[in-house]
Amino acid sequence: MMTSRERLLTAIARKVPDRLPATTHHLMPYFLRKYMNGMSDREFFDALDLDAIHWVTAYHPILCDSWRIIVEDIAGQKYETKRHRFITPKGELSLVLQSNEYTSWLLEHFIKQKSDIDLIAEYAPAPQCDVAAVNHAAASLGQRGIIRGHVCCFDGFGQPGVWQDAACLMGIQELIFASYDDPEWVHELLGILQRRKLAFIQSLAGAAYDLIELGGGDASSTVISPRVFDEFVALYDAPLIAAAHAIGQRIVYHTCGGMMPLLERIAAMSPDAMETFTPAGLGGDANLAEAKRRIGGRVCMIGGLDQLHFFTGCAAEQTRAEVRRCFAAAGEGGGFILSPSDHFFDADPGLIAAFAGEARRCAYTSPTKRRIESRA
Repeated sequence: MMTSRERLLTAIARKVPDRLPATTHHLMPYFLRKYMNGMSDREFFDALDLDAIHWVTAYHPILCDSWRIIVEDIAGQKYETKRHRFITPKGELSLVLQSNEYTSWLLEHFIKQKSDIDLIAEYAPAPQCDVAAVNHAAASLGQRGIIRGHVCCFDGFGQPGVWQDAACLMGIQELIFASYDDPEWVHELLGILQRRKLAFIQSLAGAAYDLIELGGGDASSTVISPRVFDEFVALYDAPLIAAAHAIGQRIVYHTCGGMMPLLERIAAMSPDAMETFTPAGLGGDANLAEAKRRIGGRVCMIGGLDQLHFFTGCAAEQTRAEVRRCFAAAGEGGGFILSPSDHFFDADPGLIAAFAGEARRCAYTSPTKRRIESRA
């Protein structure tokens, strides 16, 4: 029997663990409050006997006289609304963020005119990792699971991938239009964001992360074409992966949405793992067996479970059957971690228990074969 940490790291290394690793993506605070009596993520993993992933975001934006951030409440809104003002010597930029009990979203994007990126380039400092905080969390978690983080996002609101961060700054529709109308300007923006992320990655040296997330759903094939991916996504994210590898960090590339037309393109960037393999029932296009055949020998595959249809509104046996189906499709030879294909807000703890229990029964009998056996 492996520990959860051993099991997950074995799969990430594309080797064969003792049984199918099973975990979740982000655990949303709303779910933990409503369905799990407010327990912590570690308490959740212990209660359900899942392989634990503990997220650590151990960095803060660097504030200085030339890059000051002021957050102000905006009254009279249906939801909590805050304006983030970025004060620089040559002008002020801003974004407006709204939040409810589930999540947050942008009401007003950061980039409102093309010249705004000049202020980012000149004044926005790169965040630095708090290595000591990461290492403290890793020591505390021990063999119970792995420590996961992400490449730094833009201050206020952003996501790990370069293209994805740009989409948060100006909106994905406007970014796609600009990639056709003014590609030179888009490349300039992406280069600015990439330099900040490279500086952050260099600060990860010595941090006991097990897996760092890059990418984002706006780089999926349900949003952009393979040509746009090649020119505006891979060109900027691939060097980040190489930089992370140079200091001993592993990368998982996150694409929540369509993946099948991009599988080889993503694998060619050499991440250690790919996710989320979202099935059609959740708006994706993942075929686990085909994906395993095409790229399973090059990267670890993480995800694949339809959490909407198998964590709510079904019988436990249906959930267990879906676990077995996913294992049969992608488990052979190891290198597969079963997980919901992104976070969730509502879920039946009993169905999650069925998911976890069936995964424990999916055991490997040899490095190249798999079978499902029942353990006493």
